[in-house]
Amino acid sequence: MGMAGFIAVLMLIGVIISPCVYGRELSDHQEIEVERLLKGLNKPALKSIKSEDGDIIDCVPIYSQPAFDHPLLKNHTIQMRPNFIPKSTSMYTKTKTKATQVCHKNGRCPENTVPIRRTKKEDIIRSKSIESFGKKTTSSIPEDTPSTHHEYAIMNSQRGKYFGTKFAMNVWNPEVQIRDEFSLAQTWLVSGDGPNLNTIEAGLQVYPGMYGDNNIRLFVFWTTDDYKQTRCYNVNCNPGFVQRSNSITVGGAYTPVSQYDGEQYELSVLIWKVNEELVGYWPGSLFTSLGDGATIVQWGGEIVNFETDGKHTSTDMGSGHFADEGFRKASYFRNIMTVDGTNTLSEPQGVYPTITNDNCYNVKAGDGTGTSWGLNFFYGGPGQNAKCP
Repeated sequence: MGMAGFIAVLMLIGVIISPCVYGRELSDHQEIEVERLLKGLNKPALKSIKSEDGDIIDCVPIYSQPAFDHPLLKNHTIQMRPNFIPKSTSMYTKTKTKATQVCHKNGRCPENTVPIRRTKKEDIIRSKSIESFGKKTTSSIPEDTPSTHHEYAIMNSQRGKYFGTKFAMNVWNPEVQIRDEFSLAQTWLVSGDGPNLNTIEAGLQVYPGMYGDNNIRLFVFWTTDDYKQTRCYNVNCNPGFVQRSNSITVGGAYTPVSQYDGEQYELSVLIWKVNEELVGYWPGSLFTSLGDGATIVQWGGEIVNFETDGKHTSTDMGSGHFADEGFRKASYFRNIMTVDGTNTLSEPQGVYPTITNDNCYNVKAGDGTGTSWGLNFFYGGPGQNAKCP
């Protein structure tokens, strides 16, 4: 399906509310529209891998991936390797266990293909509407103003000029009480303002309303218009993220995960034109302001909470334990660095917290620089508790 046709399908079916949300069957017409959308999203694969968590990973030829449905990328040549990567001003020792994806147990995709999580019919009808499928339900970057349904425990950089960030984070599988809630840990790179707000976001999330389960999954996200039209997770809509890795699946689940007072599993992330794991990148032509660098970088946890019977839900952030409990008990970001205009990694100065409801979730700076953990902080919380009714 060509790009023009794909857009036409989205516009046509975007106003249809899926009756399956309300326990009714799809009409014949709606069934046809869902199948048309699935055909546009799921590209022909050279090989498919059935993951033990129920996902099907399609190994799609690298130039057939959804990113090339974007009109700005029609003639894009994939940047297979950077000429250089940012250099660090410090050296830290990695001591934790690397996290791996569930699907790796059953094989990996061949060279010159990329692994893409297959979209299923139930994924689409689980959305409130076909228009909202794959889209972020919230519409703002972290702010100091508390929100009834939108809570953060994060660290912020001072305003400046940033060209990327690098960090390590431990991987947990937070419990989410209600299907339409999510719990995530991520980084935000932000530039512009108003309708021209641009962000790149990446990290880990549990989002049963999107994925149909409670597994912790890798995600990417971008917007160029303040979360209006471009506000899609992964490769579900508004294509643009170009995948390169033939082993890391965007939307793929991780196992095992960190255990309370036990083994800690980590994910290392570098957001800078290309990913350290060579997962993929966003071409600069997609953005209106991020091509000139981000003005602020943020790291930490985010929750969308929907009260039940007037009470806060018990949805976890991170490990579900407050930052004060520290290593092996709370979630953390460590060895946090940013990339400057000279392509150098260095520790950001003057980072400060934003906590929207510290009775439910909080953040606490670590022991400071000069240690093997570099700049670091702990964050998280259990949601509903004696102080968070």
